[in-house]
Amino acid sequence: MAANLRKPIVAGSLQRFFASAAKAAKAKPKKTSSIAAVGESIASRGFLRPHKPYTPPSDAAERVRSVAATLQLKGDKLENLSEKFKFLSACFQELQHGVPNSQVHELRTLSDVIAFYETPVDTTVPLDALKRVELPENLHIQYEYLRFNPETDTKFGGKTAFPKSSTLVTGLKYRGKYEGNEAKRSWP
Repeated sequence: MAANLRKPIVAGSLQRFFASAAKAAKAKPKKTSSIAAVGESIASRGFLRPHKPYTPPSDAAERVRSVAATLQLKGDKLENLSEKFKFLSACFQELQHGVPNSQVHELRTLSDVIAFYETPVDTTVPLDALKRVELPENLHIQYEYLRFNPETDTKFGGKTAFPKSSTLVTGLKYRGKYEGNEAKRSWP
């Protein structure tokens, strides 16, 4: 009789499990549509993106509003796609800074466009940005680092602290700058 009581409990818990899994699969992730979120997203993915540097002028908001006034935009919303295209291309001509294709859909209002044109774009690699910062006395960054090679380094008689470890240069950018080294093995 105890075995008969357990079957419905197991079946019920499996049904609840699969029902909750189906609900979780249907749940959509929240979309963030702010320019700051896009900046954080690009920052988290890495650097060396194909963006041009941009420093916004002090009167960027006024210039965007004057472009909107010359095109006689109705209201604050950019709902008509042809008007939106004309407005963004006129803003490009005025400020010499284009909107990337990945961000066009986020610019829904005039205030979104003003926020975009007031946001600076810095394309400096983070390591190069550290060169401009004054570091504490106990912190030193070696920008032109050295790689160990037993044939050319004579400081310790060509002996390495990691005798069975190879130094591989995998990037195409640094193959001409740094020389790789394959460690000698004592066994096959």
